[in-house]
Amino acid sequence: VQLQASGGGLVQPGGSVRLSCAASGFTLDYYAIGWFRQAPGKEREGVSCISSSDGSTYYADSAKGRFTISRDNAKNTVYLQMNSLKPEDTAVYYCATMGNGGCSAMPSSWGQGTQVTVSS
Repeated sequence: VQLQASGGGLVQPGGSVRLSCAASGFTLDYYAIGWFRQAPGKEREGVSCISSSDGSTYYADSAKGRFTISRDNAKNTVYLQMNSLKPEDTAVYYCATMGNGGCSAMPSSWGQGTQVTVSS
């Protein structure tokens, strides 16, 4: 059972990047999936979540209007499209399966992170 986040990199302010969270060894569509991030010297924080049941989506205030979470069950992958990026979005981004209770639950299994650096 493994989650792997990918798609990060160096992006200019105002730019866009799409992160992918791919699952292997299990079927992602049974789980709510959350995206989290951790900036240097800061605690990990939730960014967005998508439910397994009806595809409901949730966003932190910092992500609303700029980020879009989606899932492609056929590809066993969840995406995070990030637009209008700001230097304060710089962080390691992680995806995680959420526990029972979906997006309101605690993360249960973490993937490896992917670094996003927003800088000119």
